[in-house]
Amino acid sequence: MPDQKNALFAGHEIGAENWALLSSVVATCKLNDVNPVAYLAETLDAIINGHPQSQIGELMPWRFRKTSSPNP
Repeated sequence: MPDQKNALFAGHEIGAENWALLSSVVATCKLNDVNPVAYLAETLDAIINGHPQSQIGELMPWRFRKTSSPNP
């Protein structure tokens, strides 16, 4: 699996953990037919704009609007 090999070059344990987290988010987006770039941009924007932590479930990829998916 290419993603696992790329993690070898993270340079540091914390970098490898961050790489694994990002890879997991991207994979979850793909499994839910969501554009990962649009998801990350809108989710980070929502967090910056004060989305309540108590409603974090609303920001999960499987709850993200499907209209952001790329057209094949």
